[in-house]
Amino acid sequence: MTESPGSTPAVSRPDYRLPRSLAAFERACRVIPGGVNSPARAFGGVGGTPPFIARAEGAYLHDIDGHRYIDYIGSWGPMIVGHAHPRVRESVSDALALGSSFGAPTERESEIAEMVVDAVPSLEQVRFVSSGTEATMSVLRVARGVTGRDKIVKMTGHYHGHVDALLVQAGSAATTLGTPNSPGITAGSTADTILCPFNDLAAVEDAFARFPDQIAAVVLEPVAGNMGLVPPRPGYLESLRDLTHRHGTLLVFDEVMTGFRLAYGGAQARFGVVPDMTALGKIIGGGLPAAAYGGSSRVMSHVSPVGPVYQAGTLSGNPLAMAAGIATLRLLRDEPPYERLETLSARLAEGLERAARDAGAPHVVQRVGSMLTLFFHDGPIHDYEAAKASNTKLFARFFWEMLARGVYLPCSQFEAAFVSAAHSLDDIDATIAAAREAIKVAVGK
Repeated sequence: MTESPGSTPAVSRPDYRLPRSLAAFERACRVIPGGVNSPARAFGGVGGTPPFIARAEGAYLHDIDGHRYIDYIGSWGPMIVGHAHPRVRESVSDALALGSSFGAPTERESEIAEMVVDAVPSLEQVRFVSSGTEATMSVLRVARGVTGRDKIVKMTGHYHGHVDALLVQAGSAATTLGTPNSPGITAGSTADTILCPFNDLAAVEDAFARFPDQIAAVVLEPVAGNMGLVPPRPGYLESLRDLTHRHGTLLVFDEVMTGFRLAYGGAQARFGVVPDMTALGKIIGGGLPAAAYGGSSRVMSHVSPVGPVYQAGTLSGNPLAMAAGIATLRLLRDEPPYERLETLSARLAEGLERAARDAGAPHVVQRVGSMLTLFFHDGPIHDYEAAKASNTKLFARFFWEMLARGVYLPCSQFEAAFVSAAHSLDDIDATIAAAREAIKVAVGK
Protein backbone atom coordinates (compact mmCIF):
# COMPACT_ATOMS: atom_id res chain seq x y z
CA MET A 1 0.00 0.00 0.00
CA THR A 2 1.29 3.43 -0.92
CA GLU A 3 1.10 5.68 2.09
CA SER A 4 0.63 9.39 2.56
CA PRO A 5 3.42 11.22 4.41
CA GLY A 6 3.36 10.65 8.17
CA SER A 7 0.62 8.03 8.05
CA THR A 8 0.45 4.85 10.12
CA PRO A 9 1.85 1.90 8.13
CA ALA A 10 -0.99 0.04 6.47
CA VAL A 11 -1.13 -3.73 6.15
CA SER A 12 -2.39 -5.00 2.82
CA ARG A 13 -1.99 -7.78 0.34
CA PRO A 14 0.73 -7.26 -2.30
CA ASP A 15 -1.79 -7.24 -5.17
CA TYR A 16 -3.84 -4.37 -3.73
CA ARG A 17 -2.67 -1.00 -5.05
CA LEU A 18 -4.21 2.47 -5.27
CA PRO A 19 -1.97 4.48 -7.64
CA ARG A 20 -4.77 6.59 -9.12
CA SER A 21 -6.28 7.21 -5.70
CA LEU A 22 -2.89 8.30 -4.37
CA ALA A 23 -2.56 10.81 -7.21
CA ALA A 24 -6.11 12.01 -6.61
CA PHE A 25 -5.40 12.36 -2.90
CA GLU A 26 -2.23 14.39 -3.49
CA ARG A 27 -4.20 16.66 -5.82
CA ALA A 28 -6.97 17.07 -3.24
CA CYS A 29 -4.48 17.89 -0.48
CA ARG A 30 -3.28 20.90 -2.45
CA VAL A 31 -6.70 22.57 -2.38
CA ILE A 32 -8.69 20.88 0.41
CA PRO A 33 -7.48 20.63 4.05
CA GLY A 34 -6.28 17.06 4.51
CA GLY A 35 -7.62 16.20 1.06
CA VAL A 36 -11.13 15.54 2.39
CA ASN A 37 -14.30 17.49 3.10
CA SER A 38 -15.04 15.60 6.30
CA PRO A 39 -12.40 14.24 8.70
CA ALA A 40 -14.09 10.82 8.87
CA ARG A 41 -12.95 10.19 5.29
CA ALA A 42 -9.29 10.86 5.98
CA PHE A 43 -8.37 7.36 7.25
CA GLY A 44 -6.78 8.93 10.32
CA GLY A 45 -7.77 5.93 12.42
CA VAL A 46 -6.19 3.35 10.12
CA GLY A 47 -3.45 5.19 8.21
CA GLY A 48 -2.75 5.09 4.49
CA THR A 49 -4.44 6.69 1.52
CA PRO A 50 -8.22 6.46 1.07
CA PRO A 51 -9.50 4.98 -2.16
CA PHE A 52 -11.30 7.57 -4.28
CA ILE A 53 -14.74 6.40 -5.34
CA ALA A 54 -15.89 6.59 -8.94
CA ARG A 55 -19.41 5.20 -8.63
CA ALA A 56 -21.73 3.09 -6.50
CA GLU A 57 -24.66 0.80 -7.17
CA GLY A 58 -26.66 -1.45 -4.89
CA ALA A 59 -24.37 -2.81 -2.17
CA TYR A 60 -21.13 -1.95 -3.96
CA LEU A 61 -18.59 0.85 -4.28
CA HIS A 62 -16.17 1.08 -7.22
CA ASP A 63 -12.97 3.08 -6.86
CA ILE A 64 -10.99 4.86 -9.57
CA ASP A 65 -8.34 2.10 -9.43
CA GLY A 66 -10.80 -0.53 -10.61
CA HIS A 67 -11.55 -2.24 -7.27
CA ARG A 68 -15.06 -3.22 -6.24
CA TYR A 69 -16.03 -3.28 -2.55
CA ILE A 70 -18.96 -4.64 -0.58
CA ASP A 71 -19.97 -1.44 1.16
CA TYR A 72 -20.81 -1.31 4.88
CA ILE A 73 -20.60 2.47 5.20
CA GLY A 74 -23.57 3.37 3.02
CA SER A 75 -22.48 7.03 2.97
CA TRP A 76 -22.33 6.76 6.79
CA GLY A 77 -25.89 5.53 7.06
CA PRO A 78 -28.26 7.07 4.49
CA MET A 79 -28.16 4.35 1.84
CA ILE A 80 -30.46 1.85 3.54
CA VAL A 81 -32.08 0.85 0.23
CA GLY A 82 -28.70 0.67 -1.50
CA HIS A 83 -26.85 3.02 -3.81
CA ALA A 84 -28.51 4.49 -6.91
CA HIS A 85 -31.84 2.77 -6.32
CA PRO A 86 -33.89 3.11 -9.55
CA ARG A 87 -36.90 4.66 -7.81
CA VAL A 88 -34.77 7.21 -5.98
CA ARG A 89 -32.94 8.12 -9.18
CA GLU A 90 -36.23 8.51 -11.04
CA SER A 91 -37.70 10.69 -8.30
CA VAL A 92 -34.67 13.00 -8.28
CA SER A 93 -34.58 13.15 -12.07
CA ASP A 94 -38.25 14.15 -12.23
CA ALA A 95 -37.66 16.87 -9.63
CA LEU A 96 -34.53 18.19 -11.36
CA ALA A 97 -36.42 18.60 -14.62
CA LEU A 98 -38.61 21.16 -12.84
CA GLY A 99 -35.77 23.12 -11.21
CA SER A 100 -33.22 22.52 -8.47
CA SER A 101 -34.14 25.23 -5.94
CA PHE A 102 -36.82 27.91 -5.64
CA GLY A 103 -36.44 29.64 -2.28
CA ALA A 104 -40.19 29.17 -1.93
CA PRO A 105 -42.45 26.44 -0.50
CA THR A 106 -43.25 23.29 -2.48
CA GLU A 107 -45.76 20.49 -2.05
CA ARG A 108 -42.95 17.96 -1.70
CA GLU A 109 -41.99 19.54 1.63
CA SER A 110 -45.47 18.93 3.00
CA GLU A 111 -45.59 15.42 1.59
CA ILE A 112 -42.38 14.25 3.24
CA ALA A 113 -43.23 16.12 6.45
CA GLU A 114 -46.50 14.17 6.63
CA MET A 115 -44.60 10.91 6.10
CA VAL A 116 -42.09 11.72 8.84
CA VAL A 117 -44.77 12.83 11.32
CA ASP A 118 -46.81 9.68 10.62
CA ALA A 119 -43.77 7.48 11.21
CA VAL A 120 -41.96 8.96 14.23
CA PRO A 121 -43.90 8.76 17.53
CA SER A 122 -42.58 12.01 19.05
CA LEU A 123 -43.40 14.25 16.10
CA GLU A 124 -46.46 16.35 15.41
CA GLN A 125 -44.59 19.01 13.45
CA VAL A 126 -41.19 19.01 11.79
CA ARG A 127 -38.84 21.60 10.27
CA PHE A 128 -36.42 20.59 7.51
CA VAL A 129 -32.80 21.70 7.39
CA SER A 130 -29.80 20.58 5.35
CA SER A 131 -27.56 18.71 7.81
CA GLY A 132 -27.62 16.78 11.06
CA THR A 133 -25.51 19.51 12.66
CA GLU A 134 -28.20 22.08 11.87
CA ALA A 135 -30.88 19.75 13.25
CA THR A 136 -29.19 19.22 16.62
CA MET A 137 -28.15 22.87 16.90
CA SER A 138 -31.75 23.94 16.28
CA VAL A 139 -33.20 21.39 18.70
CA LEU A 140 -31.12 22.79 21.55
CA ARG A 141 -32.05 26.36 20.69
CA VAL A 142 -35.72 25.44 20.75
CA ALA A 143 -35.33 23.51 24.02
CA ARG A 144 -33.75 26.56 25.66
CA GLY A 145 -36.44 28.80 24.24
CA VAL A 146 -39.25 26.56 25.48
CA THR A 147 -37.88 26.02 28.99
CA GLY A 148 -36.15 29.34 29.61
CA ARG A 149 -33.14 27.38 30.86
CA ASP A 150 -29.54 27.34 29.63
CA LYS A 151 -27.82 24.06 30.47
CA ILE A 152 -27.70 20.92 28.34
CA VAL A 153 -26.74 17.38 29.38
CA LYS A 154 -24.76 15.49 26.74
CA MET A 155 -23.34 11.97 26.87
CA THR A 156 -19.59 11.48 26.56
CA GLY A 157 -18.68 9.88 23.23
CA HIS A 158 -21.94 10.85 21.53
CA TYR A 159 -21.55 13.02 18.44
CA HIS A 160 -24.19 15.54 17.44
CA GLY A 161 -22.43 17.37 14.63
CA HIS A 162 -19.95 20.20 14.92
CA VAL A 163 -22.17 22.38 17.09
CA ASP A 164 -19.92 24.56 19.29
CA ALA A 165 -21.85 23.81 22.49
CA LEU A 166 -21.68 20.05 21.87
CA LEU A 167 -18.12 19.71 20.55
CA VAL A 168 -16.74 19.20 24.04
CA GLN A 169 -14.48 16.88 26.00
CA ALA A 170 -14.94 15.57 29.51
CA GLY A 171 -12.92 16.15 32.63
CA SER A 172 -12.00 13.45 35.13
CA ALA A 173 -15.29 13.39 37.05
CA ALA A 174 -18.26 11.25 36.05
CA THR A 175 -20.37 14.39 35.71
CA THR A 176 -18.44 17.38 34.44
CA LEU A 177 -18.89 20.71 32.69
CA GLY A 178 -17.55 20.44 29.18
CA THR A 179 -14.43 22.16 27.88
CA PRO A 180 -13.88 22.98 24.19
CA ASN A 181 -12.72 20.06 22.06
CA SER A 182 -11.41 22.18 19.20
CA PRO A 183 -9.54 25.45 18.76
CA GLY A 184 -11.96 28.16 17.74
CA ILE A 185 -14.61 27.15 20.26
CA THR A 186 -14.80 29.58 23.15
CA ALA A 187 -15.09 28.48 26.76
CA GLY A 188 -18.35 30.40 26.88
CA SER A 189 -19.80 28.24 24.12
CA THR A 190 -19.45 25.10 26.22
CA ALA A 191 -19.96 26.58 29.69
CA ASP A 192 -23.55 25.33 29.84
CA THR A 193 -22.84 21.81 28.56
CA ILE A 194 -22.78 19.05 31.19
CA LEU A 195 -21.15 15.74 30.24
CA CYS A 196 -22.27 12.40 31.63
CA PRO A 197 -21.15 8.88 30.69
CA PHE A 198 -23.60 6.99 28.48
CA ASN A 199 -25.60 4.30 30.30
CA ASP A 200 -24.87 5.92 33.70
CA LEU A 201 -28.19 7.07 35.12
CA ALA A 202 -26.64 8.08 38.44
CA ALA A 203 -24.47 10.66 36.66
CA VAL A 204 -27.54 12.29 35.10
CA GLU A 205 -29.31 12.28 38.44
CA ASP A 206 -26.24 13.99 39.90
CA ALA A 207 -26.39 16.65 37.18
CA PHE A 208 -29.99 17.47 38.10
CA ALA A 209 -29.03 17.63 41.78
CA ARG A 210 -26.12 19.98 41.06
CA PHE A 211 -28.04 22.24 38.68
CA PRO A 212 -31.66 22.28 39.84
CA ASP A 213 -34.13 23.99 37.48
CA GLN A 214 -31.29 24.88 35.09
CA ILE A 215 -31.24 22.00 32.57
CA ALA A 216 -33.17 22.67 29.38
CA ALA A 217 -32.53 19.33 27.67
CA VAL A 218 -30.86 15.95 27.89
CA VAL A 219 -29.62 15.03 24.41
CA LEU A 220 -28.28 11.65 23.36
CA GLU A 221 -28.11 9.07 20.62
CA PRO A 222 -30.61 6.44 21.85
CA VAL A 223 -28.24 3.90 20.33
CA ALA A 224 -24.70 5.25 20.14
CA GLY A 225 -23.08 4.93 16.73
CA ASN A 226 -20.19 7.35 16.97
CA MET A 227 -18.06 5.41 19.45
CA GLY A 228 -18.79 2.20 17.66
CA LEU A 229 -22.20 0.61 18.14
CA VAL A 230 -23.12 0.83 21.83
CA PRO A 231 -26.72 0.01 22.82
CA PRO A 232 -28.51 1.44 25.84
CA ARG A 233 -28.64 -0.75 28.93
CA PRO A 234 -32.08 -2.20 29.66
CA GLY A 235 -34.22 0.45 31.34
CA TYR A 236 -31.79 3.32 30.73
CA LEU A 237 -33.87 5.18 28.14
CA GLU A 238 -37.04 4.63 30.17
CA SER A 239 -35.34 6.03 33.28
CA LEU A 240 -34.14 9.11 31.38
CA ARG A 241 -37.70 9.65 30.15
CA ASP A 242 -39.02 9.55 33.72
CA LEU A 243 -36.19 11.70 35.13
CA THR A 244 -36.51 14.49 32.54
CA HIS A 245 -40.28 14.54 32.87
CA ARG A 246 -40.03 14.99 36.64
CA HIS A 247 -37.59 17.90 36.26
CA GLY A 248 -39.45 19.72 33.46
CA THR A 249 -36.55 19.07 31.07
CA LEU A 250 -36.90 18.10 27.42
CA LEU A 251 -35.59 14.68 26.42
CA VAL A 252 -34.01 14.91 22.96
CA PHE A 253 -33.13 11.91 20.81
CA ASP A 254 -30.52 12.46 18.13
CA GLU A 255 -31.83 9.98 15.57
CA VAL A 256 -29.80 11.34 12.67
CA MET A 257 -28.27 7.87 12.40
CA THR A 258 -30.97 5.61 13.87
CA GLY A 259 -34.04 7.28 12.40
CA PHE A 260 -35.80 5.05 9.83
CA ARG A 261 -32.96 2.53 10.24
CA LEU A 262 -33.61 0.63 13.46
CA ALA A 263 -37.32 0.70 12.65
CA TYR A 264 -39.51 2.78 10.36
CA GLY A 265 -40.23 4.97 13.39
CA GLY A 266 -36.61 4.96 14.52
CA ALA A 267 -35.08 3.88 17.83
CA GLN A 268 -37.95 5.46 19.77
CA ALA A 269 -40.38 3.12 18.03
CA ARG A 270 -38.09 0.13 18.51
CA PHE A 271 -37.58 0.76 22.24
CA GLY A 272 -40.99 2.27 22.98
CA VAL A 273 -39.57 5.43 24.58
CA VAL A 274 -40.92 8.71 23.20
CA PRO A 275 -38.72 11.83 23.62
CA ASP A 276 -39.93 15.42 23.59
CA MET A 277 -37.92 16.34 20.51
CA THR A 278 -36.08 14.44 17.79
CA ALA A 279 -33.31 15.29 15.34
CA LEU A 280 -33.30 13.35 12.07
CA GLY A 281 -31.02 13.15 9.05
CA LYS A 282 -29.25 10.79 6.67
CA ILE A 283 -32.03 8.41 5.52
CA ILE A 284 -34.69 11.12 5.24
CA GLY A 285 -32.61 12.71 2.46
CA GLY A 286 -32.15 9.46 0.57
CA GLY A 287 -28.47 10.26 0.05
CA LEU A 288 -28.92 13.98 -0.61
CA PRO A 289 -28.35 16.71 2.04
CA ALA A 290 -31.44 16.82 4.23
CA ALA A 291 -32.17 16.68 7.95
CA ALA A 292 -35.00 17.69 10.23
CA TYR A 293 -36.00 18.39 13.80
CA GLY A 294 -39.36 18.34 15.47
CA GLY A 295 -41.60 17.62 18.42
CA SER A 296 -45.12 18.33 19.58
CA SER A 297 -47.12 21.16 18.06
CA ARG A 298 -46.81 22.98 21.40
CA VAL A 299 -43.02 22.82 21.35
CA MET A 300 -42.72 23.64 17.64
CA SER A 301 -45.02 26.64 18.03
CA HIS A 302 -41.95 28.38 19.49
CA VAL A 303 -40.13 28.20 16.12
CA SER A 304 -40.20 31.20 13.78
CA PRO A 305 -42.19 32.46 11.97
CA VAL A 306 -44.88 31.28 14.41
CA GLY A 307 -42.81 31.82 17.54
CA PRO A 308 -39.73 33.74 18.68
CA VAL A 309 -37.00 31.03 18.31
CA TYR A 310 -35.22 31.92 15.07
CA GLN A 311 -33.94 29.37 12.54
CA ALA A 312 -33.67 29.61 8.78
CA GLY A 313 -31.86 28.12 5.78
CA THR A 314 -31.74 29.00 2.08
CA LEU A 315 -31.65 25.39 0.88
CA SER A 316 -33.83 23.88 3.62
CA GLY A 317 -36.46 21.66 2.02
CA ASN A 318 -34.52 21.57 -1.24
CA PRO A 319 -36.76 19.91 -3.88
CA LEU A 320 -34.11 17.41 -5.00
CA ALA A 321 -33.42 16.25 -1.44
CA MET A 322 -37.14 16.09 -0.70
CA ALA A 323 -37.68 13.96 -3.82
CA ALA A 324 -34.92 11.53 -2.83
CA GLY A 325 -36.26 11.35 0.72
CA ILE A 326 -39.85 10.75 -0.39
CA ALA A 327 -38.80 7.89 -2.67
CA THR A 328 -36.66 6.32 0.06
CA LEU A 329 -39.34 6.56 2.75
CA ARG A 330 -41.96 5.15 0.38
CA LEU A 331 -39.76 2.12 -0.21
CA LEU A 332 -39.27 1.64 3.53
CA ARG A 333 -42.97 2.11 4.27
CA ASP A 334 -44.48 0.10 1.43
CA GLU A 335 -41.85 -2.64 1.15
CA PRO A 336 -40.41 -2.81 4.69
CA PRO A 337 -36.93 -4.37 4.68
CA TYR A 338 -36.50 -4.48 8.45
CA GLU A 339 -37.10 -8.20 9.03
CA ARG A 340 -34.64 -9.08 6.28
CA LEU A 341 -32.13 -6.54 7.60
CA GLU A 342 -32.32 -8.20 11.03
CA THR A 343 -31.62 -11.59 9.45
CA LEU A 344 -28.68 -10.37 7.36
CA SER A 345 -27.17 -8.33 10.19
CA ALA A 346 -27.47 -11.16 12.71
CA ARG A 347 -25.77 -13.52 10.25
CA LEU A 348 -22.93 -11.02 9.72
CA ALA A 349 -22.51 -10.39 13.46
CA GLU A 350 -22.38 -14.11 14.22
CA GLY A 351 -19.86 -14.67 11.43
CA LEU A 352 -17.58 -11.88 12.60
CA GLU A 353 -17.74 -13.12 16.18
CA ARG A 354 -16.83 -16.64 15.08
CA ALA A 355 -13.98 -15.41 12.89
CA ALA A 356 -12.47 -13.35 15.72
CA ARG A 357 -12.90 -16.17 18.23
CA ASP A 358 -11.25 -18.71 15.94
CA ALA A 359 -8.32 -16.34 15.39
CA GLY A 360 -7.88 -15.86 19.12
CA ALA A 361 -8.44 -12.11 18.91
CA PRO A 362 -9.96 -10.16 21.82
CA HIS A 363 -13.39 -9.20 20.57
CA VAL A 364 -17.01 -8.35 21.11
CA VAL A 365 -19.58 -7.80 18.35
CA GLN A 366 -22.37 -5.38 19.29
CA ARG A 367 -25.45 -4.98 17.11
CA VAL A 368 -28.83 -3.29 17.12
CA GLY A 369 -30.83 -3.90 13.96
CA SER A 370 -28.75 -3.20 10.87
CA MET A 371 -26.01 -1.33 12.78
CA LEU A 372 -23.04 -3.21 14.25
CA THR A 373 -19.40 -2.99 15.33
CA LEU A 374 -16.69 -5.59 15.83
CA PHE A 375 -14.66 -4.22 18.73
CA PHE A 376 -11.24 -5.69 19.38
CA HIS A 377 -11.92 -5.61 23.11
CA ASP A 378 -12.56 -8.21 25.79
CA GLY A 379 -16.13 -8.04 27.01
CA PRO A 380 -19.13 -5.81 26.27
CA ILE A 381 -18.84 -2.05 25.85
CA HIS A 382 -21.33 0.24 27.56
CA ASP A 383 -19.60 3.64 27.44
CA TYR A 384 -16.89 5.67 25.78
CA GLU A 385 -14.16 4.79 28.28
CA ALA A 386 -14.58 1.09 27.51
CA ALA A 387 -14.67 1.78 23.76
CA LYS A 388 -11.38 3.68 24.00
CA ALA A 389 -9.75 0.59 25.55
CA SER A 390 -10.20 -1.32 22.27
CA ASN A 391 -7.13 -2.42 20.31
CA THR A 392 -7.17 0.21 17.57
CA LYS A 393 -3.88 -0.97 16.04
CA LEU A 394 -5.36 -4.43 15.51
CA PHE A 395 -8.46 -2.82 14.03
CA ALA A 396 -6.31 -0.83 11.57
CA ARG A 397 -4.57 -4.00 10.36
CA PHE A 398 -7.93 -5.76 10.09
CA PHE A 399 -9.44 -2.85 8.17
CA TRP A 400 -6.74 -2.89 5.49
CA GLU A 401 -6.87 -6.67 5.16
CA MET A 402 -10.64 -6.44 4.61
CA LEU A 403 -10.26 -3.61 2.10
CA ALA A 404 -7.72 -5.66 0.17
CA ARG A 405 -10.31 -8.47 0.04
CA GLY A 406 -13.01 -6.20 -1.33
CA VAL A 407 -14.88 -5.26 1.87
CA TYR A 408 -15.26 -1.57 2.76
CA LEU A 409 -15.76 -1.12 6.50
CA PRO A 410 -15.83 2.13 8.48
CA CYS A 411 -12.24 3.41 8.71
CA SER A 412 -12.31 3.71 12.50
CA GLN A 413 -12.91 1.39 15.42
CA PHE A 414 -15.29 4.07 16.70
CA GLU A 415 -17.79 4.05 13.83
CA ALA A 416 -20.72 1.70 13.27
CA ALA A 417 -21.12 -0.41 10.15
CA PHE A 418 -24.43 -0.45 8.26
CA VAL A 419 -26.15 -3.28 6.42
CA SER A 420 -28.47 -2.25 3.57
CA ALA A 421 -31.43 -3.85 1.88
CA ALA A 422 -29.24 -4.19 -1.21
CA HIS A 423 -26.89 -6.67 0.50
CA SER A 424 -27.43 -10.30 -0.41
CA LEU A 425 -26.75 -13.46 1.56
CA ASP A 426 -23.81 -14.02 -0.77
CA ASP A 427 -22.44 -10.58 0.18
CA ILE A 428 -22.73 -11.40 3.86
CA ASP A 429 -21.08 -14.80 3.47
CA ALA A 430 -18.29 -13.33 1.33
CA THR A 431 -17.68 -10.74 4.05
CA ILE A 432 -17.49 -13.43 6.73
CA ALA A 433 -15.06 -15.46 4.62
CA ALA A 434 -12.90 -12.37 4.12
CA ALA A 435 -12.98 -11.66 7.85
CA ARG A 436 -11.77 -15.15 8.70
CA GLU A 437 -8.66 -14.58 6.59
CA ALA A 438 -8.22 -10.92 7.52
CA ILE A 439 -8.29 -11.38 11.29
CA LYS A 440 -5.81 -14.23 11.15
CA VAL A 441 -3.38 -12.07 9.18
CA ALA A 442 -4.02 -9.06 11.43
CA VAL A 443 -3.19 -11.01 14.60
CA GLY A 444 -0.16 -12.61 12.95
CA LYS A 445 -1.41 -16.17 12.56
